[in-house]
Amino acid sequence: MPPKEGTGNAQDFHISAVEPPPYADVVISNDKDNGSIAGDKEGGGVELSRSLKERHMTMIAIGGTIGTGLFLGSGTALADGGPAGSLVAYSLVGFMVFFIMSSLGELATFIPVAGSFNTYGSRFVDPSFGFALGWNYWISWTITVSTELVATGMVIQYWLPNVTGVIWSGMAMAIMFLLNAVSVKGYGEAEYWFSMIKITAVIIFIIVGVFTASGVLGGHKYGFENWTSGAGAFPNGIGGIVQSFLVSGFSFQGTELVGIAAGESENPRRDVPRAIRQVFWRILIFYILATFVIGLIIPWDDPRLVQDHDVDDIGMSPFTLVFQRSGLGPAAHVMNAVILITVLSAGNSGLYCCARTLWTLAMENKAPRFLRRVTKRGIPINALIVTTVVSTFFFSLSFIGNKKVYTWLLNVSSMTGFLAWLGIAISHWRFRRAFVAQGYDVGLLPYRAVMFPIGPLFAGLITTFVIVGQAIPFNAEPFDPIQFVSSYLGIVMFIIFLVAWKIIHRTRLVPLVSVDVISDSKYHEDVDGSEDAEEEELSIIQRLSQHVKKLFSRFF
Repeated sequence: MPPKEGTGNAQDFHISAVEPPPYADVVISNDKDNGSIAGDKEGGGVELSRSLKERHMTMIAIGGTIGTGLFLGSGTALADGGPAGSLVAYSLVGFMVFFIMSSLGELATFIPVAGSFNTYGSRFVDPSFGFALGWNYWISWTITVSTELVATGMVIQYWLPNVTGVIWSGMAMAIMFLLNAVSVKGYGEAEYWFSMIKITAVIIFIIVGVFTASGVLGGHKYGFENWTSGAGAFPNGIGGIVQSFLVSGFSFQGTELVGIAAGESENPRRDVPRAIRQVFWRILIFYILATFVIGLIIPWDDPRLVQDHDVDDIGMSPFTLVFQRSGLGPAAHVMNAVILITVLSAGNSGLYCCARTLWTLAMENKAPRFLRRVTKRGIPINALIVTTVVSTFFFSLSFIGNKKVYTWLLNVSSMTGFLAWLGIAISHWRFRRAFVAQGYDVGLLPYRAVMFPIGPLFAGLITTFVIVGQAIPFNAEPFDPIQFVSSYLGIVMFIIFLVAWKIIHRTRLVPLVSVDVISDSKYHEDVDGSEDAEEEELSIIQRLSQHVKKLFSRFF
């Protein structure tokens, strides 16, 4: 029997009446120099290396929050919701994402597995639920990788219009594949520097924007004139805010990648919570402040905001418009370079998470066994190769006909991100209820989600609203049945996966008393606890230096 609530300890953890999961042969090594996640030995040394350091985890978290959704999508949000409406939308979605990340942090810190939320869905909800989450998420990111290939070619053609974009797209795929095939550190280092460049760009933008709004740059003092003149701060009313809400929701997709990376963190108990906590500050600074600055300087009805926002049209980026109004001439070239870094970062992360998701599905007997093969460097090479091939195939669809098939695939990818968030909220809710129902002390969790149960409930409701909101016409445009169907292809695909697995394997909702809340969590009980002792031995100057670094890292 499990220990009574409030009396349990690490040594008492055990499961007696629960069938072990199909990946129970996975062993998590604790050795700091050669930590790994190992499974069976089919097809090679099946190991995922725990070699991502704290700085990698932190930048993976921030890298998921800064992308083309901010650099380009913020213009659409401003056009829909106005200066105040877009700010409200990004703020609410930012809080929702923080709660999602907090829920994922509790799960990933206690049970750090490479499969992340699709594994949690199988264990804490229903195996069919995890199966659908995993395959949907993999398909979503393979499509995303293909979109980044298209974007890479378009962005570079801004400088070299006479060279076909396919060449640059092919080079980008080769670079991303090599970064992922060499070692997990290769991915981590690349994402670290990609994110550093994006952070620097946003910080510079905010500083330039503040100087421009106050009249120091550009020769005009904007103040709050865009908030008070004309239609005011909410030009399109509630409908505009909701439309802006939907756009901002897409902008934050990718933040959940830190949960997948937790399976290869050197010390997930330490690194994941730190990365999660810093997400809030980064959202506050990079998204909300940037949105606020844009709303001060760019009118919501600027005609350049309401045109088609293709990645090759850098002139439509509100960041570029702000730089131009500040009098800085080469703004388009600067933003083009930043967007190029952004799409490479997204593609790099997409290959990484796809390979780990596919490998985990194989370890759970939900994908072909040959995908279990891992190289000596800890790379799930077969899963990586399959992902690369499928992404290249999706990329080729962008050249067929009028691109309608490709457009539908993009809609599938967008919707699946919200389904993943909803899956995280549901899995966390079930995990915590099962943990308490089985008599375990919540105080034993190394990291506890903020404001449970309000946090996951709020996140789940907002995510559901965004999903349902795709079908509600909030503006005067006529109803488009084709757009409606394509918007919900991701949900249809999810339901097909879920129902098919449930019928074939006759799975059911796992009873709370039978949920496996302990397997794979032993790693945390063996973590070296000498960190506090080492800190006590530090000199006053060293400790002061550490505190300054921690304070600085909260913001930058």
